[in-house]
Amino acid sequence: MDIPKFSAAPVRVAAPPAFVTPPPAPGPRIRPRPLADLLALVRPGQWVKNLAVVPLALLDTRTWTPSGAGRILWALTVFTLASAIVYVINDLADRERDRLHPAKRHRPLAAGRIGTGGALALTAVLAAALTGAVLPRPVAEWWPVTVYLVLSLSYSRGLKHIPLLDAFIVATGFVLRLALGCAAVGRPVPQWLAVCVFSFCLLLSLGKRRHELTAAEPGHRPALSGYTVGFVDHLIGLIAGLTAVSYLLFLDEDPVFAGAAHTTALLSALCAVFGLARYLQVLLVEEGGGDPVRLLLRDRATLVNSALWAVLIGTALLLAAPPASPA
Repeated sequence: MDIPKFSAAPVRVAAPPAFVTPPPAPGPRIRPRPLADLLALVRPGQWVKNLAVVPLALLDTRTWTPSGAGRILWALTVFTLASAIVYVINDLADRERDRLHPAKRHRPLAAGRIGTGGALALTAVLAAALTGAVLPRPVAEWWPVTVYLVLSLSYSRGLKHIPLLDAFIVATGFVLRLALGCAAVGRPVPQWLAVCVFSFCLLLSLGKRRHELTAAEPGHRPALSGYTVGFVDHLIGLIAGLTAVSYLLFLDEDPVFAGAAHTTALLSALCAVFGLARYLQVLLVEEGGGDPVRLLLRDRATLVNSALWAVLIGTALLLAAPPASPA
């Protein structure tokens, strides 16, 4: 019996259709807001940093005069202009890297809503305003803002990529804010207050880096390659202790808080320690701390504690103020 032979011709299978990514749906049209974008570029939400440090020069009751208040207002304006220049230049330098960050990609330069030319023009206007504000004054009053600009521009040019040095430079900027306020009113910088400001701001800076290590993309900030969560946690414990001790030493040794004001001022140390503990709780337990300014302004416990601290310090300063001379 003959067995039929079947053809061994290969079976051709039709290739699957190539996958074509559908074009993205057009998003809502965003109306251009150049003035709002220019304002966002100078980060007005960060100006509270100047308000929190520069007026510390008014802890000396001898500066409680209309002239002293005017000088502090001048110092606030000068540092606000200087910090705005630094923010714009920093965003210019980081615009490509910011485009890869889930939050920073919405900044005006990274999003392309403001071009390089517009940012440079804004920088020139801010620099002209700053120059006009400082030149009529003696150099002894505005040298801290010059050091701040040099240090900050060096930071933007590459020092921010060096681990530890990046955080130390940020903290030094706040000491320079304090120095400008003291120079404006002719008061020497209290040494222990300067240490306290530096260590507290270093603590916030390290806390921000810890948050970036755990919640953000470490590749966005090259300096994070020199940090680990464990290393930062050890530093945070050390710096928090230094902050509390230096604050106590400032209250105990500064002649402003002499006499009846001494006990009231020392009570404020309880608020200072609670504030540190609350920040560490947010940072280590709640995994927050990415935006220290937001924390300080929106956390209820921190706001209430800060208000109580302000009342105690204000009372101590009133007790320390010299009695008014009779007419």
